[in-house]
Amino acid sequence: MGKIVKFVVLPVAGIVVVLGAVAAYVAATFDPNQYKPQIIQAVKDKTQRTLRLDGDIKLSFFTSIGATLGKISLSERGNEKEFAGMDEFRASLKLMPLLSKQVVVDAVEIKNLRTHLVRYKDGKTNIDDLTGRDKTTTDKEVGSPVSIDIDHVTITNATITLADQAEGAKYSLSKLNVKTGRIAPGVPGKIDVSFVVQSDKPKLNLDTAIKTTLTFDLEKQHFVVDGLDLSAKGLGAGISDLVANVKGNVDANPASKVFVVSKLVIAATGKKDGGDLNFKLDVPALNVTKEKVKGENISLDARMNEGKGRMTAKLDIPAIDGNAQAFRANDFMASVEMHQPTGATIKAKLNSPLTGSVDAEKFELAKMVITLNINNPTLPKNPIDATITGSAQMDAARQQASLTFATKLDDSTINGKAGLSKFTPPSYTFDVSIDQLDADRYLPKTDPKQKKPEEPFDLAALKGLNANGSIRIGKLKVSNVSATNVRLDVKAANGRADVSPVAANLYQGTLNGAVSLQAGATPVISIKQNLSGVSVGPLLKDAANFETLDGKGNISIDVTGQGNTVSALKKSLNGNGAIALSDGSIKGIDLAGTIRNAKAKLGMVKGEQTQAASKTEKTDFSELGGTFTIKNGVAHNSDLSGKSPLLRLGGEGDIDIGNEQLNYQVKATVVASLAGQGGQGLTELKGVTVPVRLTGPFTAPEYKIDYGGIATSLAQAAVEGRKEEIKAKVQDKVQDVLKDRLKGLFGR
Repeated sequence: MGKIVKFVVLPVAGIVVVLGAVAAYVAATFDPNQYKPQIIQAVKDKTQRTLRLDGDIKLSFFTSIGATLGKISLSERGNEKEFAGMDEFRASLKLMPLLSKQVVVDAVEIKNLRTHLVRYKDGKTNIDDLTGRDKTTTDKEVGSPVSIDIDHVTITNATITLADQAEGAKYSLSKLNVKTGRIAPGVPGKIDVSFVVQSDKPKLNLDTAIKTTLTFDLEKQHFVVDGLDLSAKGLGAGISDLVANVKGNVDANPASKVFVVSKLVIAATGKKDGGDLNFKLDVPALNVTKEKVKGENISLDARMNEGKGRMTAKLDIPAIDGNAQAFRANDFMASVEMHQPTGATIKAKLNSPLTGSVDAEKFELAKMVITLNINNPTLPKNPIDATITGSAQMDAARQQASLTFATKLDDSTINGKAGLSKFTPPSYTFDVSIDQLDADRYLPKTDPKQKKPEEPFDLAALKGLNANGSIRIGKLKVSNVSATNVRLDVKAANGRADVSPVAANLYQGTLNGAVSLQAGATPVISIKQNLSGVSVGPLLKDAANFETLDGKGNISIDVTGQGNTVSALKKSLNGNGAIALSDGSIKGIDLAGTIRNAKAKLGMVKGEQTQAASKTEKTDFSELGGTFTIKNGVAHNSDLSGKSPLLRLGGEGDIDIGNEQLNYQVKATVVASLAGQGGQGLTELKGVTVPVRLTGPFTAPEYKIDYGGIATSLAQAAVEGRKEEIKAKVQDKVQDVLKDRLKGLFGR
């Protein structure tokens, strides 16, 4: 024992005494402040940044080697704007471990730190030159890792800001206070942190505090958090008056996929969209290791109350058992219940066994059953009950998920697939097939007599939507319009959704075209459609209760509009279209009959006479066509051309789509008279043109017959007829004179 003291302890003690004496001498004779100009110039030469050292530099050498700096600041690269600064900085290394080439930080203490970070639009930052990101780093430059062993860290009143120019957002961490115990691998250390975190995108203002004991091993990626107590108050995730708490214990090794959770409770209250929110996740125990996967009584309960409306969502997993290769929960239950202020309710429940593999990062609900009940007095079909069966899978390693489902809803059989081809950003796929669907059963009833304020379009969901899929419906009825063999192919990305083709068979013809929607402050909608061989009368009657036109043929339309409501959209339409019909009629007036009675009325009626459209009268045509341009919701036509055995039709005017008003003049000219078609009285009116102006709303148009125009046309026809009569008489007289002259010449 004495030898040990003599040959080991005494020399070491001597070394300590000598080092202490040297350190004391250096501290007493060496003044580092003399080297401030050299230090500042060295920083300038190395980083092109300006270092300011306004306070004194104090060195310590025993029992720790360290330095204390007063006020210090560092500028941005290439200019004098401050990048970072602090009022005091102190750091020290323990002396004795340095003798064995170990770095043990005795303390790090910082007061009033302020740092301004910037992320530019190209993805670079204003600290790339300090971190080495702007250089190519080789293995030789990396060197051997430095072990972490810090006795304590104290940070007082720090502020860190980040301006993200790429996202147009600003973030800040203020009033940051940190106090820790020892920070070293495998050593439990207490951590006490508080800060205020703020951002403008998304809106965030949270006063946060964290207390826990942390044990870590960076090399093995092993982290243990004991006695976690996290609290946050303020505004976050769209929730105001937020009060959130997280308590529990977590033992995690992400590299080995080991997670042990006990007594974990996450709870939050607040206000969202004017309602009261309550949320609680309870995980009493969950062990995920190679040998065992076991959990019990995992539950989630979320509630939202707003006036007379409320929503409740629950999830329960009574037990999980298995290992990392395969685990199973026989009962996985989730439910959602919504009560709307109108009295409508929606209830949905999901039941399925849950299986999965932690190693493969795969999870499956193999026998999923969802029961759905909708009770809404405003719907034509009420209540609505359905049972949906299917399965759901998730492959977390590949960032993929899929869902298959089938259901019977009233007379409809619905089958489909949906999925995520990647999680970040989410990219959706779907393929849905429906044999028949009467959508009007599930749309709210409307009373045309009661005018309600229009609901604005909400296309905000398109802004972050990436989707690609198809919907096929064998037989469809929506808004009273019927169609078969409906196909819609949808692609959505970058705030835009394109539906192409929009194809269907309807009203003895076909429809083929495209529709696009563009989200924005003012949504933009474009429609391009071609209808071929369609019976227009039934289509217009079902779609818009418009019964003025009938016939079969082709219609094309290519329009674009923008607006936040249907009315605004209709009034902004711009584009063009064309129509070509055959074997149809213009309903509401009998032009042939009007012309036939014109002579009798001319003596009694002057100027224009207005009459309401008649449901029994009509003007038949064999051909009717024209083109139109649409500007600011008004369709203008100037080349109407129609034919019938008795008449030729022309016309010009406007159809105000936005206000659903007509202002159009039809000109009907008599060309012939056929037996059996009201011919008596029309022969002598050949060439007469009848001007008829259509005005008023689509649903109740009026006809104004211009009898003054008819009189003018009749007079012109009479003059033309008189000219022919005089011409014929002159020709007869000339012939008689010639005959007499010839007789005298030849004596006969």
